Amino acid sequence: MNITIINGILLNSFPVLALNLTGVGIATLLISATGIIIGLFLGLAAKKLEVEVDEKEQLVRELLPGNNCGACGFAGCDNLAQAIASGNAAANACPVANSKVHSQIAEVMGTNVEETERQVAFVKCAGTCDKTKVKYNYYGIQDCKKAAFTPGKGPKQCGYGCTGFGSCVKVCQFDAIHVVDGVAIVDKEKCTACGLCIKECPNNLIELVPYNTGHFVRCNSKDKGKDVKAGCSIGCIGCMMCVKACEFDAVKVENNLARIDYSKCTNCGKCAEKCPTKVILSELK
Repeated sequence: MNITIINGILLNSFPVLALNLTGVGIATLLISATGIIIGLFLGLAAKKLEVEVDEKEQLVRELLPGNNCGACGFAGCDNLAQAIASGNAAANACPVANSKVHSQIAEVMGTNVEETERQVAFVKCAGTCDKTKVKYNYYGIQDCKKAAFTPGKGPKQCGYGCTGFGSCVKVCQFDAIHVVDGVAIVDKEKCTACGLCIKECPNNLIELVPYNTGHFVRCNSKDKGKDVKAGCSIGCIGCMMCVKACEFDAVKVENNLARIDYSKCTNCGKCAEKCPTKVILSELK
């Protein structure tokens, strides 16, 4: 009996198996060839459709902090990097980055950046639980904007002050603001002046002030002195004593509220000394 052996297989004994192996081999070749053709096509297509990446944009993006907070006015750090690289945004457009990063970005762009004084957020309210009166008990959603739509703009007697529900705390990505005894307090060492808390406050209580300034009016009430006293023991009563004490014309009273011009303030402290309610602070809190 003739026995044909191919690759160690007895064809006379296993004809079906031999046929299957031949079919598998052909299929493998076809699949491999198809894969190679598709790979070549994709490679050519990728080369053809490749989008050139601006080297400056990449370098700027690496320098940006990557918080994607949107405080710069752009959707995120990628968009800001693109805007800076294309000349549609300044090298110091990122409020979170420090002056060193701004200088590095300017160097990448081949431009100069104007040094700006560091700023931090400041909450213009000192109406803690022991200093302000409450009109009613609030059982609604713990959200400042929601509370602002209730009678009197919140449960506290002063409708200009901090409701203490911490909406500003929720938007801060740097753990720089907390509610303490019913009032939001900023940690100036952590604050990056991104401005997100400012946008979130419905009473416009938060503003940016110079980091090195030593005196602040921690009140936002526009009420007359009598009404202020009725609701808060520490509010500004518009008595003008601070104005009279300042030798540098740095303090003004407008709409019953004292305001300090930080560009004129010398931190002499005389306004704080004369303030009868002690609402002018000598340190940033």
